[in-house]
Amino acid sequence: MKRKVKKSNSKKIKKKSLMWAVVFGVVLIGGSITAFLSLGQNTMPQNQEEPEQQISMLLQPIVQNASALGTAKSNVTLLEFGDYQCQYCARFHRDTKDLIVNNYVNTGMINFMFKDFVINDRPIDKASTLAAIGSYCAAEQGKYWPYHDEVYRNSKGENTDWVSKNSLTQFAVYAGVTDINKFSACLDSKKYESLVTTNDNLARSIGLTSTPTFILIAEGKPPLKIEGAQPYSVFEGAIRQVLMAIPS
Repeated sequence: MKRKVKKSNSKKIKKKSLMWAVVFGVVLIGGSITAFLSLGQNTMPQNQEEPEQQISMLLQPIVQNASALGTAKSNVTLLEFGDYQCQYCARFHRDTKDLIVNNYVNTGMINFMFKDFVINDRPIDKASTLAAIGSYCAAEQGKYWPYHDEVYRNSKGENTDWVSKNSLTQFAVYAGVTDINKFSACLDSKKYESLVTTNDNLARSIGLTSTPTFILIAEGKPPLKIEGAQPYSVFEGAIRQVLMAIPS
């Protein structure tokens, strides 16, 4: 349940990728999905950036008003790398995201963050990039997350022409963006295109190959990677394991 990078793009992914200490498996036992995650099984390759620097980059909001959902007191963050046209990303947001937010983010246990991993762009319209630019235009008016949710709520799959300036502007209206002329001008200017590219390059530089991919980051612990629109039980198990590993 994940969208793979096209082969032509996957060849461009940097070989110098971050080999985090991650073991992730999903098995079917008695009709239920169980996740097994282990910490510290692998080692970092030589001559890499310090892991702390990489993690700091992952946790840094791309713009001020697009910060993580949650509170500053939590040192655990679930980071999603996604594409606004990705059907499996939309499935996660439809079926799972609100459960995670209600049970773990709103209770102060973890934070939730999103970064762009653009794998569905076509050269003729670069619709995924345009939708991502719109998210930062909405962030200028404090509506990053409402816009983000609105886009996924209206998702109609990959490259089916549902993403356009008109549709994104309408989503901004639904999300509560008040100055639509300012939003429209921001979208036209593509002023945030380079920031979308920065996010995308970060995803590729750490070896990600599909959307959605989630990285569960806890201070002082190796990150965990979860690939695909897994059911809530998988995220719940991973989050509980990480929280239990943190000294009280």
